[in-house]
Amino acid sequence: MNINECDLYKKEIEQAANVPIAWSELTGKSIAVSGASGMIGSYLIDVLMYRNMHCNQRTRLYAIGRSKERLDKRFKIYLGNEFYQSVEWDINEPCDMEQWKNPVDYFIHGASATHPVAYASDPIGTISANVIGTDHMLKLAVNASCERFVFLSTVEVYGENKGDTDKFSEDYLGYIDCNTLRAGYPESKRTGEALCQAYRKQKGLSVVIPRLSRTYGPTMLMSDTKALSQFILKGVAGEDIVLKSEGTQEFSYSYVGDAVSAILKIMLDGKDGEAYNVISKDSDVKLRDVAAYIADYAGRKVIFELPDATERAGYSKATKATLDDKKIRDLGFLSMYDIKLGLQHTIDIIKECKEA
Repeated sequence: MNINECDLYKKEIEQAANVPIAWSELTGKSIAVSGASGMIGSYLIDVLMYRNMHCNQRTRLYAIGRSKERLDKRFKIYLGNEFYQSVEWDINEPCDMEQWKNPVDYFIHGASATHPVAYASDPIGTISANVIGTDHMLKLAVNASCERFVFLSTVEVYGENKGDTDKFSEDYLGYIDCNTLRAGYPESKRTGEALCQAYRKQKGLSVVIPRLSRTYGPTMLMSDTKALSQFILKGVAGEDIVLKSEGTQEFSYSYVGDAVSAILKIMLDGKDGEAYNVISKDSDVKLRDVAAYIADYAGRKVIFELPDATERAGYSKATKATLDDKKIRDLGFLSMYDIKLGLQHTIDIIKECKEA
């Protein structure tokens, strides 16, 4: 079953499409989304298309991805809709500017490698997407005379907690050992943010930067190798949860529905040039507790297992990465999902899709 046919998912999308943000500002506008078939991009497209189909939003969407076949499969219910268009483009390659001659009001750049095996097995591709790909997207945004560019960044730009703070605020910067394979992801995301600031200065581009905490949800790729994603898939399968560490790492998490609502809030109301931390309520949790929540919900137990060399190379070394979300709360953003509700929805929706 396509996820858009799942009852719980449809209810979620309706809820996200009615959060209190300035939807009227998007009426008749156009938005280009890179990484559109990914976890966040696909949920975002579904929310915006719900607005088009049920709220007369009339927002034209350009869903950018490397494979048109994959885009069309994921968004088959929108094919033929006048407000939806699939755009096949690998952002690592220069773009044909001619097809983007008409103005595009907003760019949301979410294309990036997002899981540990990708960081370890394709470090060049990881860095290229976050630096070269971001540069291509920024050039395109300038060419299309966009109103605002949204760069989806990550908690990982903060590096390691130096022990001088409990939660990372947006002005914090910790240590990253750049002379390692694993550094490719956070360092290139930092460079992506710096590129955004360069385009603000030299090209007058308006930019905002949501810094996403560890994000999860039913639109995740089934090939995702993040620890939480593997826990979720075990829970869906009704298997024991495999924890490949002591699980003492404490992180902030965000459910994809909250992440998408936050991104739209920041896009419309965020201050030019500013970064904003994004987390869900009551979602600062130790990894072992997340594993225990899922095991309990699935009626299974947690077991411990050593990671293999590839997995180990891609893992973050951070032991505590919790975020201060005061800045986005001051914008008026309120999350809807705590960690337990988000995990339950994720498992239930994936199960419904698999069993249908």
